[in-house]
Amino acid sequence: MNKKLVILILLALTQFLVVLDSAIVNVALPAIKDSLGFSDESLQWILTAYVLTFGGFLLLGGRAADLYGRRKVLLLGIAGFVATSFLIGVSSSPVMFIIFRALQGLSAAFMSPAAMSVLLTTFKEGSERNRALSVWSIVASGGAASGVLLGGVITQLLGWHWDFFINVPLGLLVMWGIWRYIPAHIKEESDKNLDMPGALLVTAGLMALVYAISEAPVLGIGSPLILGLLATGIVLLVAFVYNESRVKHPLVPLSIFKIRNVVAGNIIMVPAMASMLGMFYFLSLYLQETQGYTPIMSGLAFAPFPIILGFVAWHAQKLVPRIGIRSMLIIGTTLPLVGIGLLGLLPAESNYFVNILPSIILIPAGMGIFFLSAVLAATSGVPARESGLVSGLINTSQQVGGALGIAVLSTIAATAGSALAGYHAAFITATVLMAGALLVAVFVVKVKE
Repeated sequence: MNKKLVILILLALTQFLVVLDSAIVNVALPAIKDSLGFSDESLQWILTAYVLTFGGFLLLGGRAADLYGRRKVLLLGIAGFVATSFLIGVSSSPVMFIIFRALQGLSAAFMSPAAMSVLLTTFKEGSERNRALSVWSIVASGGAASGVLLGGVITQLLGWHWDFFINVPLGLLVMWGIWRYIPAHIKEESDKNLDMPGALLVTAGLMALVYAISEAPVLGIGSPLILGLLATGIVLLVAFVYNESRVKHPLVPLSIFKIRNVVAGNIIMVPAMASMLGMFYFLSLYLQETQGYTPIMSGLAFAPFPIILGFVAWHAQKLVPRIGIRSMLIIGTTLPLVGIGLLGLLPAESNYFVNILPSIILIPAGMGIFFLSAVLAATSGVPARESGLVSGLINTSQQVGGALGIAVLSTIAATAGSALAGYHAAFITATVLMAGALLVAVFVVKVKE
């Protein structure tokens, strides 16, 4: 088998572990709650603890891969992910579960950008990288839908523990393959200076923002704690930018933002991921709580999602030289815009084929085009020495967007009056967010590529 193909498969499996674990836990929440005695207030920390450390440390993880070796950082990240997955599975209390869940997010923050960085430095820019990123996009976006299906089956048949135990053999297999096939020093920087003040500022700033966003549905957006955390996060990030403009070896060279499509690719990720992950969260709840679907039935409802997305994402690479990134982003945001908008019309008693399946077709068709074009925009023209940094930026935009989406939609849904009205309000808000992504595609992305 071609060595580059083997590397691509290994990198795709690495990202699949990260995405799968983010999605699979949503279906298992009721079972985990009953098994370990989580309260309604503490249950959301299963999601928050992971998102907090994952989103907060991504830039540091990406830069560490550039400086200290992409394979080394990748292997350490996977090793941590495997170990914490096992420890989560054997957890006997909510506190134990949340601590290991936070450490799992920390491991993923080094694992995910390192994997994408290896991809960007292994496959040269052009058709070769487009094909590789097609596979990456299929895994990164299709893994969420697969996680819902797989999580339903595993939770119902084997128990929630196996939602985490499954990472252990898969992770060990991937580690063996990476050790064997990926070079030890693949285009790492010779200068090992790490901007520690910058790393501390951006990590603390992002964690403050992500925590505030995640807790807003529980405490209220006007809560003194939430407002204080938002202010703290903004001040820390402003201080980070000031630091980066003055230090000799910045964590994030500000010159990277002179590449217009890098900026556009990251900006568009925030509202798009907020819309899509919010949609996943509330559609899963709607199916189980309003329509009475079992976890397996809920997973099967999403079954067409990864199939459509994979098919579209693989063929979307052929459109890049023909119509360009900007046109692809417009198509990739318009289709989900329509699909999520239709969910805002869901009745109290819905027919799957009439009311839900059209959205299950439109949304992944758009996502398959969107993810490829957004990642291409955000990585085009980036020097190999900064690939880890850019990978961290992309992942940070995705995580902040996802946390923002669930927080904003949850807050709006909670004030809607009834469960059905809450779902309608959440889906309409997700539609507005996707419309914002469409506007970025139209007005921010460069026409000539």
